[in-house]
Amino acid sequence: MAKENSTGWRLNRQINLSVLVQLLLLASLIVGSWLNLQTQLNVLQRDVDMLLAGQKEFEQKLESLSLKSISYDYRLRAFEERTSQNNETF
Repeated sequence: MAKENSTGWRLNRQINLSVLVQLLLLASLIVGSWLNLQTQLNVLQRDVDMLLAGQKEFEQKLESLSLKSISYDYRLRAFEERTSQNNETF
C-alpha cells in the first residue's frame, strides 16, 4: 500500500512561471479590453448627445419655418381676398 498506483492521474499543484505569466497576460488583456470598451462607450455617448442636440436645433428651425409658412399662407390668402374684392368692384 505504500506504493501509489502509477497508472492513475495525479494533480500537479505546482504553478510554474509560464502559467503565472499567462494568467497575468490574460488579466491584463481583460482589463485592457474593458477599458477600451469604456472609452468607446464614452465616444458613442458623446456622439449621441451631439446628434440629439442637432436634432433639437433642427426641430426648432423646422418649427420656425412651419410658423413662417402658416403666417405667409394667411398673408397670401388675405392678399388674394383683397385683390378679388378689388377686381369685383371694377
